[in-house]
Amino acid sequence: MFTTDALQNWIGSLDRRAYGALVGVGIGAAAGISAIVLVLLGPLYTFVGLIAALAGLIVITNLELALYTVIAVMVLLPFGTFPFQIGFTPTLLDLAIGVLLVVYLTQWMTGRRRTIQIAPVHALIVLYILWLILSFVLGLRHSPLSFTVLRQFTTAVISIGLTLILSDILRSPALLRRLVVVILALVAAQAVIGLGLYVLPDATAEAVLNRLARIGYPAGGVIRYIESNPALAERAIGTWVDPNAYGGLLAISAVIIAPQIFAAKPILRERWLTFGVFALTGLMLYLTFSRASMLALASGLGVVALARYRRFIPLLILAAALILLLPQTQAYIQRFIQAFTGADLATQMRLGEYGDSLRLISRYPFFGVGFTGTPDIDIYTDVASMYLIMANQIGLLGVSIFLLAIAGVFVYGLTAWQIARHNPTLDALVLGYHAALLTALVNAAADLYFFRIDFQASITLFWLTVGLAVASSRLAIRSAREAESALKSTVVKTLPIE
Repeated sequence: MFTTDALQNWIGSLDRRAYGALVGVGIGAAAGISAIVLVLLGPLYTFVGLIAALAGLIVITNLELALYTVIAVMVLLPFGTFPFQIGFTPTLLDLAIGVLLVVYLTQWMTGRRRTIQIAPVHALIVLYILWLILSFVLGLRHSPLSFTVLRQFTTAVISIGLTLILSDILRSPALLRRLVVVILALVAAQAVIGLGLYVLPDATAEAVLNRLARIGYPAGGVIRYIESNPALAERAIGTWVDPNAYGGLLAISAVIIAPQIFAAKPILRERWLTFGVFALTGLMLYLTFSRASMLALASGLGVVALARYRRFIPLLILAAALILLLPQTQAYIQRFIQAFTGADLATQMRLGEYGDSLRLISRYPFFGVGFTGTPDIDIYTDVASMYLIMANQIGLLGVSIFLLAIAGVFVYGLTAWQIARHNPTLDALVLGYHAALLTALVNAAADLYFFRIDFQASITLFWLTVGLAVASSRLAIRSAREAESALKSTVVKTLPIE
């Protein structure tokens, strides 16, 4: 793997004939591969592939762009895969994360990166990763291992491991601020896609989404309805296919964006644009009919409002009043009432899953049953709660380690917040990332996607949020230390010499 400078030095060392031969071979190889792809997949995929290859050449020389690519794939094509197999079918997110790791490791090997910047709480995250691996190995006693499960588990662990390098990658407030811009733009694009698919006739929207079947998306039966009943309201899905997983993305993103509306130094000068994206994201979240995500959004925005931006409180009150009073929203309110009273089918099914989960936990309380299957025919691991499926698969000890790690993130963040609240460059970032993490945790109480290993994008989303919270805290603490050091240096220089 070459960096740009290394590649240029290597090319410069070749004589003209060798250089010409190299260029000729490269052009010939590119033309041959393009011809094969053209025959096998058609002109559209060939054109897209060439554009992707050119973009890839740029990305592999820039770590920041590699990180943006990971986020872009996660937000826009979370379940996209290669249109071919290499023994297995890798996902687009596999490729994006792989490129990020390769570029990062290359910087170490070439000496461009000589020190690593991490936070104390990373030790708890490493402990959690080690426990996951232990639970996975112990679970092999119950069920045989398949290659698919091994690949999914490995990609999940790598996604969690991204938390460890995000703090090292994001070494300046400017990078954190640009990341919010990227998230804002990508979520706006995903919200527009979701709205477009929602307003299209169902048959047309289905036909559009079926075109993604070539890259791993399901073909047919994609449009979702409340309780899977076409007689009830349609649920927004975007390109996330599942409305609850889509709701989780929108809720977390909306809370990251929200503090920028009233921030002293917003990432965009045009606050109306930030508010517009926030409002569109909230609208699409509403149209998912994901009750867990709506409650999670309310929790995150409540923290943002109470901790710093009290001007959000009238907006929250107004939004709540509209939802409670408008005739068009009464069916939505009824859905919440049914959830809390256990009157609807979805809630009754969840309550049944919770009871089955508690029975599994009572049999295997400490280590769980792992990820490959269950030892008893009358139990199963899937349950609509991250904390319960976690207890099923990694045991109560694993859940305790996870909660300890997350508590460490918030304790570290609370220390950073005491500093960041006085720093207009960092206050909205630190608050937004931590409130977004709280949003994800609330959402996870009634959804399992942040832990289920076949939902790679949701796992990446959760741990990316954890990583951003830790990175923002570390930058706030470091900036305070640097300011204190600079002040001491200035005082020493100005002291009179006797």
